[in-house]
Amino acid sequence: MLSGRAVTRQFVHMLRKAVAVAAGATMVVGAAGTVVAQEATGSTHTEEWTALHDGPQQYPEIHIDWDVPIQMSDGVVLKANVYRPADSSGTVVEQPLPTIVNLTPYSKLLTTLVDSALAIPGLQPLTMDLARRINLSGTPISGFGDLLHALDGGTVRTVLGVDHHLIRSGYTLVVADVRGTGFSQGSWETLGEREQLDTREVIHWASTQPWSNGDIAMSGGSYAGINQLRAAENAPLELKAIFPVEPGSDLMRDVVAPGGGVGTTFLPLWLSNVNQTKLVPDIQSMFNGTFDWEWLHERMSDPNTNVDLLIQALLTPSLDDVPPALEAALDADSSFREGILGHPERITVPTFVYGGWHDIFANSATKLYNAIPLPAGKKQLVVGDTYHANPGAGTGYGVAPPRLDVMQRVWFDKWLKGIDHGISDFGPINIWQQGGGWITMAQFPQHDVNHRRVYLSAAPSGSTDDSLHDGSLTSVKPKDQATLTVAPGLTTVCSRDTAQGSAGMSAILDLCAKDSRIAESNGLTFTSAPVTEPTVISGPINVHLNTIHDATDGYWNVTINDVTPEGVSTVLSTGQLTASMRTVDEARSARSANGDYTAPYNPITIGSLHPVVAGTATPLDIAVIPTQAILQPGHRLRVDVFAGNSPKALAFRPLLNNTQLKPQHLRLDPAAPSFVNLPSSRPVG
Repeated sequence: MLSGRAVTRQFVHMLRKAVAVAAGATMVVGAAGTVVAQEATGSTHTEEWTALHDGPQQYPEIHIDWDVPIQMSDGVVLKANVYRPADSSGTVVEQPLPTIVNLTPYSKLLTTLVDSALAIPGLQPLTMDLARRINLSGTPISGFGDLLHALDGGTVRTVLGVDHHLIRSGYTLVVADVRGTGFSQGSWETLGEREQLDTREVIHWASTQPWSNGDIAMSGGSYAGINQLRAAENAPLELKAIFPVEPGSDLMRDVVAPGGGVGTTFLPLWLSNVNQTKLVPDIQSMFNGTFDWEWLHERMSDPNTNVDLLIQALLTPSLDDVPPALEAALDADSSFREGILGHPERITVPTFVYGGWHDIFANSATKLYNAIPLPAGKKQLVVGDTYHANPGAGTGYGVAPPRLDVMQRVWFDKWLKGIDHGISDFGPINIWQQGGGWITMAQFPQHDVNHRRVYLSAAPSGSTDDSLHDGSLTSVKPKDQATLTVAPGLTTVCSRDTAQGSAGMSAILDLCAKDSRIAESNGLTFTSAPVTEPTVISGPINVHLNTIHDATDGYWNVTINDVTPEGVSTVLSTGQLTASMRTVDEARSARSANGDYTAPYNPITIGSLHPVVAGTATPLDIAVIPTQAILQPGHRLRVDVFAGNSPKALAFRPLLNNTQLKPQHLRLDPAAPSFVNLPSSRPVG
C-alpha cells in the first residue's frame, strides 16, 4: 500500500508542475487538442447524471472481502475481491443487491493499488480538477494533455480501479483474476474456450451468493471488455447488461496480425505486462501459512505464455520451417483463432460500447455496434478521439458525453434496477467527429454519405514539399501513366500509427502523432484540392492500389489524412496489408453500390497465401479502419502510401524475407487505376 501511495504522490507532484506551466488556463482541451468551452452548452445529461453519480449515495461505506476462492468445474480456483456497501458503522448491507463482475488478466492487485491511492483523502477530486484545468493546446506537447484527460474522463474508476460511488449506490462488485493470472490458479489460456467457460461460471457463482439478488452486469476495459462481449454471446440468464470499454472483436486484425503483419509494438508490451504481473505472489499468504503451492507450480510451468508464438512469428526464416504451434495459430479453424475472434452477432444482452478512433481496437468499435442484433437503446456506442491509454478523455463537460463512470452508472441502473435516468433518449451513437466535435447519430455510417472513387494521380498537388512524391487526388482518372517508387524506411517511427500501436504512449509529441510530415518524407502523398464546403467522411474506406514488386512479396501501409491550409497533415485512419495476404473472402467482405470494396476481408492464414510474381502488376485492396470526420472549408484530403509500417507491425518473418526489403512500386495507369473508395457527403478531388 505504501508503494502505491508513494507513486501517487509522485504523480500528483508531476501534475502540479504541469499546472504551473499552464498557469492561468481557463479553457479545457478536448481529446484532439480542440478547445472546448468550460460552460455546459446544452448537455443536461452530463450535469444531471454527474450529480447523480458524484452526489450522496444510499450507503456511506464499503466492505471488502479479499481473495475469495471461486472453484471452477475442473477444480481450478480463481481468486476474487468482493466489494459490498456498508452503513456508517461499517456493518455490511445484508440485502441482496445487483452484482457487477470484472474479470481481469492484469491482477486485481493492480486494481487494489490504484484503489488505495484513490482512497487518499482529497486526491481523486484533486487529480480530476488538475487534469481539467491543464491547457497544453498550441504547445508541442498538447498530446500529453490529451493523455492526462483520461484522469477526468472516468477512466481510473471504470477501467483501472474501483468505483466507490457505484458500490455505495447499491451494487456489489466482484473483481476476479482470470485463470492463470494474478492470484488465480491454472494456466493462462488467453480468451480460450476454458477461460470463456470460467467467465460464465463466475457469473453463476456471483448470482447465487446470499449478497446477490441474481442480476449480474459486467464492467472493465480492454481484455476485461473482451471478456464481457464473449459472455454476452448467447448470454446466461443471470447476465443483464455489459459496459465494455475499448474492447476488440477481431483481435487478429486489430493487434495480432494487422494486414498480415506481426504487431511489434503493442503485443510485446502487453504480453510482458500480463506475464510479469501473473508472477507476483500473494505476499500475505506467505506469512499466514496459506501460500498456494499449486499456484507456484503452474506459474513455473508456463511463465511466458504466448511469447514463444511471438518469437516464432518474428524469427521463423521460411514457410517450410513454421513450427506446429505457429502454423495452428495461422489456421482459420484453430482454437487459438476461435479464441481471439468474437461473434457480436450472438450478443443477447444490452451492450454499451466505448471505443476510440485511434485505439488499438479501433477496427472493432463501430463494427461491434452494427453487428449486435439488438435495437437502438439496448445497444449504445460512444467513440472518442482517443488512444488505448486515455479512454474517456474529452468527456464530462460541455456538449460532450458524460464521463465513463457516470454513463456506466446510468446504464446499470436502467438494466439492473429498472431506473431510467434518461439513458433511453441518449444517443444511440455519440461520436467525436474528427475535425469538428461531438455529434449524435442514429446510425453509422452517416445516412447521407455515398462511396465514390477518388483517383490517385502522379500530377503534383502543390500542397507539400515534404513527401517523397507529391501527387494528387482527383475525381477523374489520370490521363497519363506513371510508376512511383517507395522503399521501406523508418520515418513511420514518428507517426500516429506508432502512437496507436503503443496504446498512445508516444502521442506526447505532436510533431509525430498530430502531423505526418516527418513520416511522409519517405512516403507517397496524394492530396485533393481544398474543399469549399464542409465535407463529411463516414464509414469504412478501401484503398485500391495497382502495385509492382521487385521481390516475391511486399508490405503496404496507407493513411487517410486531413491537411490544413497551413500544411499540417493529421491522420484520420489507417490500413495495412502484406501483398501475399491479399486474398479476399468475398462472403465476409462488403461492397458499395459502385461495385468497389468498402471493407475487404483478408483471411490472414497460411492457406490463403497468394505469392506475388515479381515485376507483374498486383492489385491490392487495403481495408482502412472505419472513421467519422469532417473536412472544413480550405482543408484537403490526403492519402499517404508507405512501403512498411515499422514499428507498429512487420510482415510475418518468412514473408518479410520474401520482400527482401526491396523498393516497391505504385503503377498509376488509366486502364487499371489506383483509387480510394471514399464514403463522403459530397465529391472530393
